[in-house]
Amino acid sequence: MNLPTLKQLRYFVALSEHQHFGRAAAACFISQSAFSVAVRDLESLLGAGLVDRTNKNVTITALGMEVASKARRCLREVEELVELAGEGKEPLSGKLRLGVIPTIAPFLLPRLLPPLRKQYPKLQLYLHEDLTQRLYDKLMAGELDVLLIALPYELAQTVQLSLFNDPFRLAAREGSQLLDPENYQPDLLAPESVLLLADGHCLRDHAISACKLRKPEQLSRFSASSPLTLVEMVDADLGITFLPEMAEGSPLLKSTHIKTWPLDDQSFREIGLVWRRGSSQATAFELLGAFVKKHRA
Repeated sequence: MNLPTLKQLRYFVALSEHQHFGRAAAACFISQSAFSVAVRDLESLLGAGLVDRTNKNVTITALGMEVASKARRCLREVEELVELAGEGKEPLSGKLRLGVIPTIAPFLLPRLLPPLRKQYPKLQLYLHEDLTQRLYDKLMAGELDVLLIALPYELAQTVQLSLFNDPFRLAAREGSQLLDPENYQPDLLAPESVLLLADGHCLRDHAISACKLRKPEQLSRFSASSPLTLVEMVDADLGITFLPEMAEGSPLLKSTHIKTWPLDDQSFREIGLVWRRGSSQATAFELLGAFVKKHRA
């Protein structure tokens, strides 16, 4: 029986994700003509059409989508086979693909990466920043190895390792008339005075829950697409917000007039690592978690 090659499967998975021969070929670092030949060879080998082609569009057939899904699982299994064979090598060496959410990456990674490179010089760390759900999808598709995210978050078929609590702090432009921080009470916040990140950012949901924002009318109709945009809006005194403590002292705040104040002990989010259940790299991830806990400050 003739079987597809790993290269053919990898190319077809790329095509299913990019929905474009040129972009998929570029992502695989191969010419478009060679890429197209490889996909046609795969179709010929399987005896089935996987792609509907027109002059401008590429549509993956229903069968093609099923093949792409199984191909992802095959590629992931092969990667785990290689990882299993290399379990005897040095810990945290070789390639590691880490997914990080935008409300952790700019605050925590600058503190972690220099000592991580020093302690584990053979580690090849590839970083991917995105929202939690999209990172999870990539994790389960085998495109990422481990995630550094904020919890709680419902993620099926994963192991979640809690690392530390990250308290929220009240943040406003210094001298703002929008609130009296020394006598702050969440129920007394003015209507539409609270600026938050847009839906999809877990920091929004965590802030609403942990900071006891019980009145929807207190939330501004405007939201920010990134931490940078949120900070810029607060610095312009368009509203107040709630920032994670790890943002303190970060470059994001250094050039602003924003001041922060502590909240009660129950106002925090949980930071943790997440990986696929049954991953052969679990021991390495636990070692990475211990490193993060030690060097987070």
